[in-house]
Amino acid sequence: MTLQADFDSAAEDVKKLKTRPTDEELKELYGFYKQATVGDINIECPGMLDLKGKAKWEAWNLKKGVYQKRMP
Repeated sequence: MTLQADFDSAAEDVKKLKTRPTDEELKELYGFYKQATVGDINIECPGMLDLKGKAKWEAWNLKKGVYQKRMP
């Protein structure tokens, strides 16, 4: 199995978990997923009233600089 296939499989497995991850776990997963698929954050921080968007932005921003291996 290729690295990309392993990643895709793991991403699908997360969707099939029997118990819902905590909000903190979901934010951590989201940050790693965005860092792995996009790289360093490339969008502006949402406004104060967009609580969900801000939480997602912060989770991704915390992963800034984490190495992203490019797929061939």
